[in-house]
Amino acid sequence: MASSDGTEQAKKSVYQIARSWGENPLPPTLLATLITAQHMRPFQLLPMSFVPVLLFTSYTNVNGFKKDSAGISAAWSGLYLLLASRRKQKFMKKWGPRGIIRGTSMGLALANMVAGGLTYALGSKEDEED
Repeated sequence: MASSDGTEQAKKSVYQIARSWGENPLPPTLLATLITAQHMRPFQLLPMSFVPVLLFTSYTNVNGFKKDSAGISAAWSGLYLLLASRRKQKFMKKWGPRGIIRGTSMGLALANMVAGGLTYALGSKEDEED
């Protein structure tokens, strides 16, 4: 497909999309925000302990440690997904505001786990030195 200036737009592969997602500092911050919205009132210590770690991964990502922060984010997102999936919810409560936030946070945790895991596993340290 050619654009108006005559250059071709290359389509991104699934790996490139996942890698750009894993190298982005925004998804762990968004997941930390959703976890906070869900578990702040009433305060639940175990789920809220994920928030500082996820914010730290965003901080390290901004400071140039993209591969390492992707790995930490993937691991902690997977742990949160495991923790959140253990809680059972009635069918009608899944469609309320808390259920929608819970589903969104679990979906985002899954996306972070997959994209961050691919970025960490297939990335190299030479990419960060550029």
